[in-house]
Amino acid sequence: MEQLHIDGGTPLQGEVPISGAKNAVLPILVATLLTDQSITIHNVPSLKDVATTNELLGKMGIGITIGERSTLHIDAGSAENFFASYDLVKTMRASILVLGPLLARHREAQVSLPGGCAIGSRPVDMHLEALCAMGARIDIKDGYIKASVPQGLRGTRIMFDDVTVTGTENLMMAATLAQGETIIENAACEPEVVDLGHFLNRIGADIRGLGTSILSIHGQANLRGGSFKVLPDRIETATYLVAAAITGGRVKVKNTRADLLESVLIKLEESGAHLNTGDSWIELDMRGQRPKCVDIKTAPYPAFPTDMQAQFTSLNAIADGVSTIKETVFENRFMHVQEMRRMGADIQMQGNCAIVKGRRSLKGASVMATDLRASASLILAGLVAHGTTVVDRVYHIDRGYECIEEKLRQLGAKIYRTSSAANSVQSARAA
Repeated sequence: MEQLHIDGGTPLQGEVPISGAKNAVLPILVATLLTDQSITIHNVPSLKDVATTNELLGKMGIGITIGERSTLHIDAGSAENFFASYDLVKTMRASILVLGPLLARHREAQVSLPGGCAIGSRPVDMHLEALCAMGARIDIKDGYIKASVPQGLRGTRIMFDDVTVTGTENLMMAATLAQGETIIENAACEPEVVDLGHFLNRIGADIRGLGTSILSIHGQANLRGGSFKVLPDRIETATYLVAAAITGGRVKVKNTRADLLESVLIKLEESGAHLNTGDSWIELDMRGQRPKCVDIKTAPYPAFPTDMQAQFTSLNAIADGVSTIKETVFENRFMHVQEMRRMGADIQMQGNCAIVKGRRSLKGASVMATDLRASASLILAGLVAHGTTVVDRVYHIDRGYECIEEKLRQLGAKIYRTSSAANSVQSARAA
């Protein structure tokens, strides 16, 4: 198992490019199931979750060719298998997104119940209830969702009880080939959902209301091929900005968009950061100062994103003052707190709130990543800690951050990757 070793205490300086958004590219890849023509997708990040999605599509018979400069060429016309096995779905919750497109175009699907990061229960009930309302027959047996719709999906009005990103994406894709009009109320407004909608419209869908809580989708007989560029990853962008802030450094992130991150940038300014932005870049300068603590409350977009909660927990752990971090999206997303306490962080839990008393410094320690964003928070803490921090189970970080140690080294961080097997050999030799 691989580990990341971080020698902290170096203020980050320089420029770093941002990759395509993981949470946008995954549903876009799945959406290619809706057409029998060729699709080219640009700005695709090299991530474990992307590789898993490609493998899932490949096992369905879809041809995928990796091109130059983060480009994928996809031919979904060869799809012949409508089965998503547990072996792949267990590693990534986004795999449930194949259900809507398979039902819409092929009228049948067998998909394992999803797995992924253990950050709280994310039931698929809303997906299934909505598809049933569109005419699907669904049975859950032996851990699999078995669905069919012999007469094709029918447009209807869907009201989600709670905002659900994957639910919105699944039903939006399904509705593109349904008969008649589908209205989705209380739809998710995240930029990645909007990006999926733009992609679908590019290949012939008719989706209106993108970026609002009410979507109107007029079903089409078929969709065509085309090309599309994935938007930049706002969570990766924000993570590198926090890396600059926590180390008292100055970093410019490139190939990104400030308009995707208004809630995060406001909190960074509250922490004492000096920000400048352009059409495709954001620069943060802490001018060597220790950050001030900031209160956080997560909520669906455009509010503060749950995917940045762990990173700001690290920031507040070394900030001046006492802060409250309230998590309202996932009920089990503070697993990084116990690991950060090993590094000397003063964090107390009160239900779904973390009370963080900032300390001037943390100390390096061996810690274990529990999910994707927790991994990022522990790396951030390691960047500012005295001594060496060893982060174990870093396969989590590879799911959502492209070449994170290389990018951090570009900024001056002292970070490198090893395998635990190599460490064991070194320990044996030393003995």
